[in-house]
Amino acid sequence: MPRAMWRGAIQFGLVTVPVKLYLATEARAGLSFNLLHREDMQRIQMRVFCPIHGEIPRSETVRGFEYAKGQYIVIDEADFESVPLKTVRAIEIETFVDARSDDNGTNFVKQAYYLEPEPIGRKAFYLLKSVLAEEGLSAICKIVLKDREALAALNPYANTMLLSTLYWPDEVRSTAELDLPEQEFDFKPAELQMAQQLVQAMKGDFVADNYRDEYREALMSVIEAKIAGQPAAAEAAEPIEAPTKIADLMSVLEASVAAARESRAQRGSGVSGGAGKAAAGAKSEGKVADIKAGSKRSRRKPAAAAEAEAPKQERRRKTA
Repeated sequence: MPRAMWRGAIQFGLVTVPVKLYLATEARAGLSFNLLHREDMQRIQMRVFCPIHGEIPRSETVRGFEYAKGQYIVIDEADFESVPLKTVRAIEIETFVDARSDDNGTNFVKQAYYLEPEPIGRKAFYLLKSVLAEEGLSAICKIVLKDREALAALNPYANTMLLSTLYWPDEVRSTAELDLPEQEFDFKPAELQMAQQLVQAMKGDFVADNYRDEYREALMSVIEAKIAGQPAAAEAAEPIEAPTKIADLMSVLEASVAAARESRAQRGSGVSGGAGKAAAGAKSEGKVADIKAGSKRSRRKPAAAAEAEAPKQERRRKTA
């Protein structure tokens, strides 16, 4: 069972709902690279260094705030706990906003968390969830996480609610920095109709399992080739399409609609993409494990064995 990273309560009005907070996402154990010294291929070590005592263990470090040049005050866990703010142990709901609005700042998400209500607060928790879902609302709130107060949005999700921490307004850049046209565009009825047909032809349900990290798989192929002592496949990346000219817009839209309909027909008559993509992802994971295991075995081989094996590898390359 996952470990709760925060315990407190949702506060709105005079209602208090005790909850636990869990990370909703986790970093995938994917490809990782180590920093090496090019000359001897040894792994670089990052060490904690004190200018007076030299290298020290990390356990001897503390957190300090520099209140004047070169002068620090140590802040420990007790100090963080004593901050006189309700949001240290409460999700303080400030207001409710339209969840479908694009201009309320809730698009700029930092991290998502699942909420789990304590048994005593389950009825109030699901009452709030039900109201938010029926009214199409998001609860804008504040919470202290990892020694910082965060702005957040609370939304219904599956059989629980999702707390998404947001960027503060002064952290979000203005679109005024972009080179955007000030004039409004007039679209011909035929252009609008064709664009709508294209959207309808490409419309569907989002199924996350149907998607995979294709860049990671391609990079894994390059790594496999290098491990085998072979040059990477010389496949050029797909060229970037030239921008569509205004005069060609209708013809490009028509061709896009035809291609989208044909693609949908092929998906409907063939095997579902989700199963194939899942299988490809599993195959890639298997390759990663095999390569890591093989890499560890190769590092354990003595130098003489490696030298004896070199002519065999050379013959295999020539045969290939």
